Amino acid sequence: MPATAAMSRQTSVAALRFGRLAAMGAVTVLILIAGVWGSWGTAQHVMLAKGRESGTIKVTSCAQDTCSGPFTPGSAGAKARERVVIARSVAVRKGQTYAVVVKPGTDEVVRSGPAGILNAWVPLGGALLLASVVVAGGLRLSRLAWLLAGAGLTLLTTAFLTL
Repeated sequence: MPATAAMSRQTSVAALRFGRLAAMGAVTVLILIAGVWGSWGTAQHVMLAKGRESGTIKVTSCAQDTCSGPFTPGSAGAKARERVVIARSVAVRKGQTYAVVVKPGTDEVVRSGPAGILNAWVPLGGALLLASVVVAGGLRLSRLAWLLAGAGLTLLTTAFLTL
């Protein structure tokens, strides 16, 4: 094989390797951005609760996707409401009382405190687990993949145990 053919082959192999790394890196970043984006919609209300209405909800009824009940204010400026809505999950049960924060301009509430923060970041935990598979298989960076998987599993397990 002439020297130019061998050099051409090495160049094409290097280009394919770079293309694979760039594509898998982009997919990994996209998955992580989607996880943060999915979490931030709820997390912003829980983590940046200063100045927002906070209090408790006593769940009195549950439908397919939501539960509702009266809101008892717990912060200055919060007003009592006869009915607010909280997303139904395995952690929300009829008859229980939960600390919540009201989403501004709505009658929708999200859980507050450590349980609310961890619950809000659950989509990021799933994204970390999914990204670890892409990093291990597509980028072939096993240590980073184990780190991502460990972080995702820790977040999901802690959220499960807290709720």
